[in-house]
Amino acid sequence: MNAPEDRKYSKDHEWIVLDSDGTARIGVSDFAQEQLGDVVFIELPDVGANFSQFDKMGEVESVKAVSDLYVPASGEITEVNQQVISNPELLNEDPYNQGWLVKVRLNNPEELDSLLDSKSYINIIS
Repeated sequence: MNAPEDRKYSKDHEWIVLDSDGTARIGVSDFAQEQLGDVVFIELPDVGANFSQFDKMGEVESVKAVSDLYVPASGEITEVNQQVISNPELLNEDPYNQGWLVKVRLNNPEELDSLLDSKSYINIIS
């Protein structure tokens, strides 16, 4: 299983990585997209929406099921990946790069300490 070491992971299979501008990008793991199968639709929050850690922030619909998306750390949505909304298959093709979902300005960066590192995440999905 692929789980880049530069990010943290939630038990709900979302990842989060801090970018150089101080915001954080959020997406779903390779494991999650594999479990979903072919993604056909993604519903994401509006820019400006605020979430607490682990709140539901949207849904992803695949040929198999509809799954909830959760925010791994609290904050305000600063950007939504329009490419992944118009091309949901990006989530399957490149979940860690082009398939990111939203950018967030974190309220409490220390919440990242409660998430899993890549090694711990790989242990729970193996």
